[in-house]
Amino acid sequence: MTRLLGSLAFLLLVQDPSVKLPSYPPEASVRTDFLRLLDRPRVPLDPRPVAVDAKSAGEGLVVESLTIATERHADGETERVPVLIVRPALAEGKLPVVIALHGTGGNKEGMLDWLSSFARRGMVGVAIDARHHGARKGRSEMPLKAYNEAIIRAWKADPNDPKTFPFYFDTCWDVWRTIDYLETRPEIDPARIGLFGISKGGIETWLAGSVDQRVKVAVPAISVQSFRWSLDHEAWQGRAATISVPHRVAANDRKEKDVTRATCEALWEKIIPGILGPLDCPSMLRLFAGRPMLIVSGEKDPNCPIGGARVAVASAQEAYARAGSTEKLDFDLAVGAGHSISDTQKLHIYEWFSQWLKAEPAR
Repeated sequence: MTRLLGSLAFLLLVQDPSVKLPSYPPEASVRTDFLRLLDRPRVPLDPRPVAVDAKSAGEGLVVESLTIATERHADGETERVPVLIVRPALAEGKLPVVIALHGTGGNKEGMLDWLSSFARRGMVGVAIDARHHGARKGRSEMPLKAYNEAIIRAWKADPNDPKTFPFYFDTCWDVWRTIDYLETRPEIDPARIGLFGISKGGIETWLAGSVDQRVKVAVPAISVQSFRWSLDHEAWQGRAATISVPHRVAANDRKEKDVTRATCEALWEKIIPGILGPLDCPSMLRLFAGRPMLIVSGEKDPNCPIGGARVAVASAQEAYARAGSTEKLDFDLAVGAGHSISDTQKLHIYEWFSQWLKAEPAR
């Protein structure tokens, strides 16, 4: 019944004449501009194993932990990304892989159940710690302290300082470099790479996956929205609350008593440039057309208001129709749900990757 309601909601969204699609630059130029914005010198991946509890994922599964290098900073320090891999022990031949991205305040270990479930379905599950999360948050015991501080530094940075994009964008670079690494592994089929993310990780999914054709299947979960729509319709509060400290700092720097729409616009334009225009979700989803994509949302999600999600879904549907690939786009809306993924939606996600990555259940 939930799946049926989601399908009906999808039809209502894409057929609703009140949904007005913004005008964006051509998809090719959006892709080029985003890749150019985040481009930086590649360093050797230099994978290094890390000790891990081999029983943590369950019987019949193999767990690996390692780090890879993704870039070298201006101060000479090398950025290393912690990677967690779960694969079926007895599988033969090359396997599909799904990279699973965690949400704000999470870490790769928090995605272990997802990775194990993918592995039991004949896929390799991979998770990374996002920038300033997990093993990358330094010595702080507070989950968001390092993340907030990095965003505040980016907000206060002089225009002549080296550019950093701790809010979503830098993790997109790490996702691309993780794919570079996975392509070197003998058990991975580089033609069957999936990308899945929850909340913040879902936003990174529709950002990073949209411009990287190596991602063959995508599932952005509780993340599809429109940043521009949320400002224009006074629905920005949920998104601002996900990193409330930098928003309060920005308001104070701007001599504003409280966080306002103007605070969000100024902060977002600087730390995630383009997110209110050509890099907004309705624009980026167009770039997936032709590749299977399942959008998972909650009707009452305060972080991803349904009005903005309607614009994004309608934009995707139009692009898929032009590409002649409407059967590769699905929208699973949990009616009445907030910022969460239901058990039914979880099953849908597993089935979606199994179907489109042509995975065989592990023996």
